[in-house]
Amino acid sequence: MSKQTFFKLLLRSIYITIAMILVWWGLNTYLDGHIWNGMMISPSALAVEYCEFNNVDKFFHQSMNTYSNLAYFFFGVLILHIAFEDYKNQGLSTQNRLERFPLLSALMGFCFIYLCFGSAFFHASLTWVGQRVDMNGTYGVTIVLLGIALYHVLCKWDFSKKGENIIILALLTVILAFYKIALMISSGKLVPILILLSTLLIFINYFQFRKERALILALLSIIFIIIAIKIRTLDVQKIGCDPYSLYQGHSAWHLLTAMSSFCNYAFFRFTKF
Repeated sequence: MSKQTFFKLLLRSIYITIAMILVWWGLNTYLDGHIWNGMMISPSALAVEYCEFNNVDKFFHQSMNTYSNLAYFFFGVLILHIAFEDYKNQGLSTQNRLERFPLLSALMGFCFIYLCFGSAFFHASLTWVGQRVDMNGTYGVTIVLLGIALYHVLCKWDFSKKGENIIILALLTVILAFYKIALMISSGKLVPILILLSTLLIFINYFQFRKERALILALLSIIFIIIAIKIRTLDVQKIGCDPYSLYQGHSAWHLLTAMSSFCNYAFFRFTKF
């Protein structure tokens, strides 16, 4: 993909994200918080897990923590544009392994958007069901990133279109299974394990194809997630906490994890092999 094409897709994704910001602003302006009445409150809300003030009169109970999820939306839309561009270019000899599998990129893009709406649902409502969808969206992104990494480490395995469809179906099945798995194992254990496995596979693949891989993207992915974890921890511990501030630590977590996940994806997508 040429730089010109990428920047065209980037600009288009920015426009769509701005339009979504306006839609969300309209919802938060003309609807109120009573729409969530009758839904079970999440344990996170009862424990006041995050710093931002819980304004129950507003449709978005936690406005900044809700709007910041649009970072996932932006990258999801961008990846979907990339997937469609790859689909149009099928058959070109210059395509790398991920370019030849646009359905995997499309699933990645959909998982970003799924996380966006799932996490926004949770922070807008602070409900138990919202928290479940939020966490499943998180697992969705990490599972697909892990799948992409494994697909590249097993680079000697060639898959037919039927095989690719099986991979997509398998990833979707695992994501759905995590609705149950998440109730049995703490996210404090599951999420780090998935991230560490994905990171390990990235470095295995880097040493497999050192000349073709951009190490900076792998390092940025790690740096962003480390900073995100630190900021989230401070937010939960209420260190430097201002419930009414435009800056919220958990909002920064959303932005940084979105950037980390995209760098993880880009490590495989923007390469010669």
